[in-house]
Amino acid sequence: MTSAEPYTAQPSQKKTKARITRVELGQTILSFVVALIFLIPLVFMLLGAFKEQKEVFLGALIPEQWVWQNFVEAWNAAPFGRYFLNSLIVSVIVTISVVLTSSLAAFAFARMKFFGQAALFLFVLGPLMIPGDVLLIPNFITIRQFGWQNSYPALIVPFLASAFGIFLLRQAYLKTPQELEDASKIDGATPLQFLFRILMPVNSPSLSALAVLTFLGIWNALVWPYIAISKDEFRTVQVGLASFSNLEGSNVPVVLAATTLVILPVLIVYIFAQKWFIESAASSGLKG
Repeated sequence: MTSAEPYTAQPSQKKTKARITRVELGQTILSFVVALIFLIPLVFMLLGAFKEQKEVFLGALIPEQWVWQNFVEAWNAAPFGRYFLNSLIVSVIVTISVVLTSSLAAFAFARMKFFGQAALFLFVLGPLMIPGDVLLIPNFITIRQFGWQNSYPALIVPFLASAFGIFLLRQAYLKTPQELEDASKIDGATPLQFLFRILMPVNSPSLSALAVLTFLGIWNALVWPYIAISKDEFRTVQVGLASFSNLEGSNVPVVLAATTLVILPVLIVYIFAQKWFIESAASSGLKG
């Protein structure tokens, strides 16, 4: 018997592998540069929060002396505890509502058949084509007529449903195998039981991504809370930070310390939830 000759890669295959390697290297370098561009302001803010006033712009990047007192001064200079509580209440309620309403609406559009379904879906997507600033005045007039100004409903009710959430979950539900629904019908499950016990757990990455995006969007909202709320009792953390910056603008390290405190929950949420967001983007076909 003759021994088999070892396989030798053809020149064209070697060129293809080398080209792929160069592309991957270029993508890695580009990703690193983009990440660095976004991280530079964050690093400057974090390090600046520990500096003395004279070191912020003229001193070295690393503080000579780490001034933790800046965070104490920032926390005590304004009722940030109340601001954080207000933002947490509003963000949690809106997130739960958006996930629930989007799931129900997406289930109807993805798994049910009814007259005018396509036209109604286009109508639901209509708000995505309207700039949010256009709706500020109508929404403000509405909440004032309801007597909701300077109250939690003013911050919560306008955002209880999301057209983007409906679109995102509808795309995910359409890709769920029909066999799962058929099996649930054979077992005697109602449509709502199929939704809550099978469809939503199977699409948990998309639900988690929607929850994260909604929570971060509401937590970071500034314009609408600034218009709808004028009392400290109901101010959210972003409005409180803006007011604090106007009052303490000359004390840059304290302002940077307050900003660090405000964005810390956002960073924590995103760090722990980025896996779900990436899985959702990959499974739904969304591209950045």
